Amino acid sequence: MNENISQIDYREIMEYSLDPLIIHTNLRIIDVNHTAEDFFRATKDKIIGASPLDIFQESSKAAIEKRIESAYVQPARVIEETIYRMDGTTVEVELYCHPVQIGETKAIQTYVRDITMRKETELKQREIRKEINELSATLVPVLNGIAILPLVGSIDEDRAKQLLDEVPFRVQKQDINCLIMDFTGIYTFNSVVTDYLFKINAVLSLLGVRSIITGLRPELALTAIQLDNKLDSIPTLSTVKQALNSLGINQDPTIPVNKK
Repeated sequence: MNENISQIDYREIMEYSLDPLIIHTNLRIIDVNHTAEDFFRATKDKIIGASPLDIFQESSKAAIEKRIESAYVQPARVIEETIYRMDGTTVEVELYCHPVQIGETKAIQTYVRDITMRKETELKQREIRKEINELSATLVPVLNGIAILPLVGSIDEDRAKQLLDEVPFRVQKQDINCLIMDFTGIYTFNSVVTDYLFKINAVLSLLGVRSIITGLRPELALTAIQLDNKLDSIPTLSTVKQALNSLGINQDPTIPVNKK
């Protein structure tokens, strides 16, 4: 190859970048690309000469200055920050910076990536997850102080903890004396979830509430036994219908009730 890499136009590379780029040294901005002008809502002559610290909130400036000092030696890790545009508006961004040599000057190139949409999506997902978790802790009353807790989806430690916090409170509020915990819609759980399951049962027992587990799939039942051999301490039946029948509530008048 005859191409001489030293002849590459670095400024042209900067301008083609889709991310806002800032070149700064000694806490003074010496160059930006066109994308940075659009992003910061200011022309290049308004940005060049300013301090890169000016875009940060006061609470972040000390840490950012230390980060800049270390970036002269090696690239700094990617971080998330809230920064100011030149018109005073704030925006959530992802920042990455690394050392560059501009002629005889050692400088830093900083990439700025707008993550506002990603943050909004994450917030919506958290809100949806919270609503689902709250719904999953809803007790469905049957009659005579009996209720069903239908569990669906996957149960992680956070959701299991929420169940432990919410279920006893709702049981007391709804004056429940027997709770059927139905696992028909659950496909996986681990030892942590199993531990919370027994904690829920223990708390309900202290409140004088009887627990019954239904809907455990064969693979889940095997997993539960392997993780904790106390599963047999909680009455377990195949279906909610069987649980109701065992409590003397017959959903089908053609089927005789087997009372224990």
